[in-house]
Amino acid sequence: MNGDIQARGEALRRLHEGPGIFVIPNPWDAGSAKMLADLGFKALATTSAGFAFSLGKPDAEGVVTRSETLANVRAIVDATPLPVSADLENGFGDDPATCAQTIRLGAEAGLVGGSIEDATGHEDAPIYPFEQAVERVRAAVAAARSLPFPFTLVARCENFLHGRPDLDDTIRRLVAFAEAGADCLYAPGLRSREQIRAVVDAVKPKPVNAIMGLAGAKFSLRELEDLGVRRVSVGSSLARAAYGAFLRAAKEIAEQGTFDYADDAVPFATMNAMFQRQVRFG
Repeated sequence: MNGDIQARGEALRRLHEGPGIFVIPNPWDAGSAKMLADLGFKALATTSAGFAFSLGKPDAEGVVTRSETLANVRAIVDATPLPVSADLENGFGDDPATCAQTIRLGAEAGLVGGSIEDATGHEDAPIYPFEQAVERVRAAVAAARSLPFPFTLVARCENFLHGRPDLDDTIRRLVAFAEAGADCLYAPGLRSREQIRAVVDAVKPKPVNAIMGLAGAKFSLRELEDLGVRRVSVGSSLARAAYGAFLRAAKEIAEQGTFDYADDAVPFATMNAMFQRQVRFG
């Protein structure tokens, strides 16, 4: 695995260095990872929400355990030869040492990238205080730099997802995360061109991740590239799209007693052939 993980780490690092924008879509299991690889994407990122839904759990801090997350990481890493980054939530602990440990454990599972966010998981105080948030990122960066292969550390500011649409504080945090050594910066929930441009300009030359697939933000890759975005993820939106089709089909059966949904289903032969092409991997 050593040579393989070195190559994956270097590949992910090159994508972040550019030139140009790239999409890092978010599978939630081995099957969805293989389908995305078959479509030609160059890297993958896990989704905490998509994985939680696959377990029948809500996406909330502490509901899905670190052990469950790392097992899912391993399954996705093993499914394709692509570099994989992971949504490691808040590092599965409040203290910087736990964040660092999570990065090391993720690397042992085959990750060559991962994100640490500043959301606490507590409704009464959803965002870590500034200094604590920076220390957590600094510890994660140190753990990433201690690895014998390139590991791309993404630092996330969660203000806009937790009822705190404070762009100034978001930028202050992202700049501090960049200065602490984070390789890529990410503020999910930005809605406007002006917000995205302000974040990109603030952390230059570090790359910025933008998320699409959320309500209220619909920009094309060309538009995002013009704004200076380097990387685009889609969070749980692919999982939700898949589950949306499943629910519509199941409701048709339950409420109408018909099976017309099958006309739009991917043919069995198509799915089977896609996975047969990848049996040779490994």
